[in-house]
Amino acid sequence: MRRKWEQPLSSIRKWAALGLAALLASSAPLSPCSAAVPAPQAETKPAPAKEPTAAELMARRRNIFDQISTLTGIPWHYLAAIDQYERTLTKARPKSRPASGGLLSVYIPPSRWSGALNPDQDETSPAAIRHFGGIGRDGDGDGKADRKNDADVLFTIANHVLAHGTAADDFAIGLWEYYHNTRAVQRVMQFSRLYAAFDRLDLFEHAFPLPVRADYSYRSTWGASRGWGGYRIHEGTDIFAGYGVPVRSTCYGIIEVKGWNPFGGWRVGIRDLDNVYHYYAHLSGFDKKLSVGDIVSPGQTIGWVGSSGYGKPGTQGKFPPHLHYGVYRDRGLVEWAFDPYPSLRAWEREEWRKIRGKKK
Repeated sequence: MRRKWEQPLSSIRKWAALGLAALLASSAPLSPCSAAVPAPQAETKPAPAKEPTAAELMARRRNIFDQISTLTGIPWHYLAAIDQYERTLTKARPKSRPASGGLLSVYIPPSRWSGALNPDQDETSPAAIRHFGGIGRDGDGDGKADRKNDADVLFTIANHVLAHGTAADDFAIGLWEYYHNTRAVQRVMQFSRLYAAFDRLDLFEHAFPLPVRADYSYRSTWGASRGWGGYRIHEGTDIFAGYGVPVRSTCYGIIEVKGWNPFGGWRVGIRDLDNVYHYYAHLSGFDKKLSVGDIVSPGQTIGWVGSSGYGKPGTQGKFPPHLHYGVYRDRGLVEWAFDPYPSLRAWEREEWRKIRGKKK
């Protein structure tokens, strides 16, 4: 049975007719008025172009996603999820994935866009690109398939994914055919769920993992040695607090893991939109209403401080109660840990700033 957002594949051909190029060019300066004006008395320098704010950039991206969604039948949050996943890969691998410089962050290598055997890797002729087996398409109706044009790039991705159908399962198949990576499919589908749940793009707020008014202490413990279970380094920050102090989600995210780990005891793992995995370990228990796959928000209680771990399920008390907090960035095929201490300090300061601001 066709889902409510399905449309025929041919609907994507209407792209150019709706003038998406005008939207992408909307940030260009206006042309001066053609009417005669008095000559200036003195030479003046033009005012520098005003840089768009983060909110303005988000609004422009959402506008593009909404327009393409109308044209193709693909929900806007799927398109936004692809762009966000690509953005996280560029952040993780900046040397091999140069930033686009446009509104979107989808990166398509020249050889894939123009065709591996195409002698001109900057080819923009749609006919020549098709001849050499490239995937590049003209998205704004200007007769060119430009890899540096946001409309062309997003149209190309949509066209590629739609080739496998418009149902949710078909969309996942299209993602697999494009990335050939199950992790990529999982991430895009996770991101799309977050965007759909909150119906907005700006989901990058953070919270300190414990209530800042609680009695706790921490310092940088990144790289310290650990002996239980074999020699290893400490990949995180320990925040010491009493039993039962609430442990909170630091981000908007989806619960990927919940349960026992011999090292971390009762632990929770949450994936955010920056493709960072947040690891909360040594808990005394979980919020029973939460399950794997659930969506959480910054500051939402997910469990409580404890001293579980270093043994079989249920082992407690081998060390003082504390929260072990770690973060891992997904590079596409592997994940690597990085020091969370600077982020924790920044989130703590920001939360206190908000509290003090409310008192004024």
